[in-house]
Amino acid sequence: MIVRVIFMLLACLVIDLLLRQHFRRLRDMRERQDLEKLQVAPVRLAFSDDAPSLRRVEVAGPKARILAVDDEKVVLDSYRRILAPEGYSIDTVETGPEALSLLRLDAYDFVITDLKMPDMDGVEVVKAVKVLRPDVDVVVITGYGTIETAVETMARGACEYLRKPFTADELAGHVQRLLLRRQARLQAAKGHRVRVLRPSQAGDATAHEDAGQGGAFLASGHTWVWVEPGGQVRVGIDHCSSQAMGPIGEVVLPAPGLEVRRGDPLFSFRRGAEQLSFPAPVSGRVQDLNGSLGADPARVSRSPYRDGWICRLDPSDLAGELGHLRIGGPALAWLGQEAGRLQAAWSARPDSAEPLSWAALAQELFAGETTRV
Repeated sequence: MIVRVIFMLLACLVIDLLLRQHFRRLRDMRERQDLEKLQVAPVRLAFSDDAPSLRRVEVAGPKARILAVDDEKVVLDSYRRILAPEGYSIDTVETGPEALSLLRLDAYDFVITDLKMPDMDGVEVVKAVKVLRPDVDVVVITGYGTIETAVETMARGACEYLRKPFTADELAGHVQRLLLRRQARLQAAKGHRVRVLRPSQAGDATAHEDAGQGGAFLASGHTWVWVEPGGQVRVGIDHCSSQAMGPIGEVVLPAPGLEVRRGDPLFSFRRGAEQLSFPAPVSGRVQDLNGSLGADPARVSRSPYRDGWICRLDPSDLAGELGHLRIGGPALAWLGQEAGRLQAAWSARPDSAEPLSWAALAQELFAGETTRV
């Protein structure tokens, strides 16, 4: 009897789950059909005299607003059919002048333009868009025979180009990647808020924030200096660079007793065949090392200002070299700018889903430094 009851309960649960999935598929199908119906007739707007070929599909809470221009109606139909169900509001027109007239009156995140069009080609559209709305990203659609011209449009301000023919998945995936890059760039442009950590919070920084150690001096080589009561200084790397590096395989510590000048290589990190070195923020002699990093190099990423410190130095000219370091408000402002710059460099790459190589990261971390490590 008990077995029969349990069996009936399980059967009811399975049936309920199957019904929920069925009705969800029906709802999604109806939503797609409603979107397709919106594509049948051109919209009639106050400015339709300037854009007689305009067709619009609006979605609730769109991921982005797209304006597409192409002289082939079948291509524009495919844009609306593919991108609207993916959550994008999209306007389509058949000529460059129509696109520009809309751009003056409406807000868009992206313009998608064909390269080869009569009267006004894609190169001219790109140039005009960047004059009218430099904040709008432009994607150029090109055939295989016009790749060189498409690359030329990148110099005119286009952010990307896509080759014809493309599948629905290729177009949707391409626009999604561009949207993520745009969102990351806009977020970086807003500036980064840096949380100030008290000494008791030195290990509390997370991977989802930018943090600076209150009372620590910051060097342009992305190292920090903490002056201890006895006059020695503890040295480590800042939170910005520790997060940018990603996983660390090994910490290469300096030799005890090593004499270094400010800007000389002091310590480095290894990950496979990659190695990234950091310069000494001040001159002095190496007195002590953080031996725990040998067994657990990830301490540098988890707790860069406390458990992840690298070494102690006996400074030789601390008073004279403190002027080269930042502390307080200037240190936090600089750290925020650096975090934004690194994020922008990361998001601007075609393969932004992958971390920066350490060679590329070194160029970004030490950009503007007189000493190259």
